[in-house]
Amino acid sequence: MANFTKEETDIIVVGAGPSGIAVLACLNKLDINNVVLGKQDCCAYLCKKKTYDRLHLHLLKDFCSLPFMSHAISSPKYMLKKEFIQYLDEYVEHFNITPKFQTCVESAFYNSGEKKWNDKSRNLTSGEIELYASDFLILATGENNEGYIPKMVGIENFKGEIIHLSDYRSGEKYKDKKVLVVGSGNSRMELAFDLSSYESHTSIVVRSPMERMNGKFTFGGPNVVSSVDDGMGRNSYIAQGMAWGYLR
Repeated sequence: MANFTKEETDIIVVGAGPSGIAVLACLNKLDINNVVLGKQDCCAYLCKKKTYDRLHLHLLKDFCSLPFMSHAISSPKYMLKKEFIQYLDEYVEHFNITPKFQTCVESAFYNSGEKKWNDKSRNLTSGEIELYASDFLILATGENNEGYIPKMVGIENFKGEIIHLSDYRSGEKYKDKKVLVVGSGNSRMELAFDLSSYESHTSIVVRSPMERMNGKFTFGGPNVVSSVDDGMGRNSYIAQGMAWGYLR
């Protein structure tokens, strides 16, 4: 059996997204030794590679800053995707955050004899096993890193394209095509707006009635729900009694 060298540190952080790098900034400011393991090839992978092109933050920038580093005064209230990514990259550089990328954690357990967390990881580039031991283990892997498409009766008979929002980039390829958007949350409404901007024939199916907010509740920011409703109002309809909700 091969002998593996075990690297010891104070804290292991799993995940290099916004939550992970926020924790690491706090640890680095306190000079606490740490190792951060990231499965992907960059920090904030979901933000950079699994989001649509026209994405704006859905919250005011004041609620989207990480510890010890505010957004620039000159940045807009609702930041563009590229502006937020630039902020994250500057944050990583400023706090000297150096993740071990392409490292997948395969198992972790608390060794009561050593009083240490033992971590077994695999380097996805070389295939080699890497072992770590730490006093504390922090999981910052997020709750939505994998797209989920629920099982629906008859979906196997649909001959068109079915994608999750995480695989959508732009409505350009759907020009003049019929598209059904499932859901009416922030991202789904922004996706519907993007599709309609590219002249696709867009419908939205929602499970429950929608509440429409006017400008005074949105702090003067982009009101995507209003934009979609105004753009689709003449051609939209509601069908009740559907298994999956209302069709707008």
